[in-house]
Amino acid sequence: MTPTLQLVDTAPQVFRPAPITDAEGAAMFRAALNLFRAWDITDEAAATLLDLPLRTYRRWKAEGPGRMGRDGKARLSNLMGIHKALRIIFREPHRSYAWVKAPSTVFGGESALDIMLGGELTDLMRVRRHLDAERGGW
Repeated sequence: MTPTLQLVDTAPQVFRPAPITDAEGAAMFRAALNLFRAWDITDEAAATLLDLPLRTYRRWKAEGPGRMGRDGKARLSNLMGIHKALRIIFREPHRSYAWVKAPSTVFGGESALDIMLGGELTDLMRVRRHLDAERGGW
């Protein structure tokens, strides 16, 4: 009789967070509105950060968000992560809000907002990764 070989899965399971729910997405959108006010940015800039048409952004701002896809929720999640990291790095909120618009050598003399206004999800992720590294997080 030939022995049978059994495969054993010894690789660690990859951590995959639960998908962001619609309710969580709506809560993050409301928080983002407050963040955009604190950053003192225009509706046009906010719409770019969220990759929304300006009219849609203004309607959501007035009436609450509509249906959000994974990309929109990921954008909001990154914005919340940026805000959290800044609040950890800077004790005074006004300094964290000002940092977003200040030129940075890390970004080749551009501000973090300039980078994020590139419009791609990866632009938001780039700023978040930098801040997470600065604060010692991952």
